[in-house]
Amino acid sequence: MKLKQLSLFLENKPGNVRKACRTLADNGINIETMALADTEQFGILRILVKDWERAKEVFEKNGVIVRVSEVVALAVGHRPGGLADILDTLDAEGLNIEYMYGFFQQLGQTKVTDVQDSAVIVFRFDDPDTAVKKLKDRNVRIIDNDDLFR
Repeated sequence: MKLKQLSLFLENKPGNVRKACRTLADNGINIETMALADTEQFGILRILVKDWERAKEVFEKNGVIVRVSEVVALAVGHRPGGLADILDTLDAEGLNIEYMYGFFQQLGQTKVTDVQDSAVIVFRFDDPDTAVKKLKDRNVRIIDNDDLFR
């Protein structure tokens, strides 16, 4: 239930994000979602793509520094309080969030939840295995590769 996220370390200069996106496009790799964080000299572009192994290889061949990390994507009700409810659960379970970012995606119904229109929030936990176990125990809908990349 964990997803592989690519983190690209890019020099903070005009055109570098475009180049990363163009590299994927030229290789037929679609970006599902992305987030950009910057510092004075470098930016970290975090992306989720279906074929992360191929994307990693393509970036490395083009001299881009790439790190793979495990993240957990959760369906969050797209309504006032949806995120607050999830954060209440994370807090009750003692789960530490390193960072998070979100996007909207229409999800199909499942046995676990009847949430259909959901925001998807991607979380980087300090212990993703424990997070997945605790969230499953609480019947929180975890988005897997099939849900995300359908």
